[in-house]
Amino acid sequence: MTSINTDAPVIPGRLEQLSTRIAFFIAGFSVSAWAPLVPYAKARVGLSDGTLGLLLLSLGIGSIITMPLTGVLSSRFGCRRVLVLSTLVICLCLPLLATVSSPWWLMATLLVFGASMGALDCTINIQAVIVERASGKTMMSGFHGLFSLGGIVGAAGVSGLLSVGASPVLAMAVVAAIIIVVLLRAAPHFLAYGSKSDGPAFVVPHGVVLFIGLLCVIVFLAEGAMLDWSAVFLSSTRQVDAAYAGMGYSVFALTMTCGRLLGDAVVRKVGANRVIILGGLCASAGFALATWIPLWQAALLGYALVGVGCSNIVPVLYSAAGRQTVMPEQIAVPAISTLGYAGILAGPALIGFVAQISSLNLAFMIIAVLLLGVAASGRVLKV
Repeated sequence: MTSINTDAPVIPGRLEQLSTRIAFFIAGFSVSAWAPLVPYAKARVGLSDGTLGLLLLSLGIGSIITMPLTGVLSSRFGCRRVLVLSTLVICLCLPLLATVSSPWWLMATLLVFGASMGALDCTINIQAVIVERASGKTMMSGFHGLFSLGGIVGAAGVSGLLSVGASPVLAMAVVAAIIIVVLLRAAPHFLAYGSKSDGPAFVVPHGVVLFIGLLCVIVFLAEGAMLDWSAVFLSSTRQVDAAYAGMGYSVFALTMTCGRLLGDAVVRKVGANRVIILGGLCASAGFALATWIPLWQAALLGYALVGVGCSNIVPVLYSAAGRQTVMPEQIAVPAISTLGYAGILAGPALIGFVAQISSLNLAFMIIAVLLLGVAASGRVLKV
């Protein structure tokens, strides 16, 4: 009798595609579930705004620590093990984030939570590159669309539970239970392997990988501006009541999610390069519209354009990272993710610095100009 090698890589098919979509949903659902808890954690631990800001950096620091290591881990142990382990650690962290009352324990929990999110984020993109390549079709926008959808469901779901009187601990227990149930459905079809490991564990990004990473920094900077500054702009510059200023980010998130869910068909129709060109122009126009026309309605329309424009640029760039030959993908994808995440972390602070010495209008216009550069890159980047 001949033995069957159960460790042989399985060519990804429909089940692996579905599991990848579920993994992206879990990632978006997990990170957004924490957002409604921030005010509760601030009050429970007794933090000032400044101290809270410093503690929240722990989440980003944890992510940046693990992201460069994820490629070699997925190559050595397979995407499935990394995805399952990081997701289970997230499920352990969520109830702790709802209960810890010491600043040091909160910082440690956020560090571990961020590290797990970083590992999850990089590994799902590595699996997505492999699955998309095996399918021979454009799929990356749809994958990222499930992340955005998970973010909306997570934030809205936790906010809904809290609004009807559920305690933060109960809300996080429900979130963790949902994640585990969904994980049990998807885990058998996560890839038991990763990208081929034919290089060192870490290399400083260079060539086209560095170029792609810098483009991601700009797009993530624009997304970070929407997350952290869209409400501030509406309330302080357009005199919108603070209770309604959050609708700006909601409009952005909605158009971003819709754009990504429809993005695969758009990329196939108009081509990846045109998606970058038109997306960069659309997002730049959105920032300009919000800045130049002194009406809150114009700002909302501008935010919607930013969401549409940015929605498919990053997925296209991740696909390009999987096709380039300058660096192995298990190094290139984490490197791009790390650079992009650095943009999310540093961007809001830089925007605040520009706003402090000049105005938030100028900060938004600087981003608009940078997005024009992204649009111009679509003419030269081979995607």
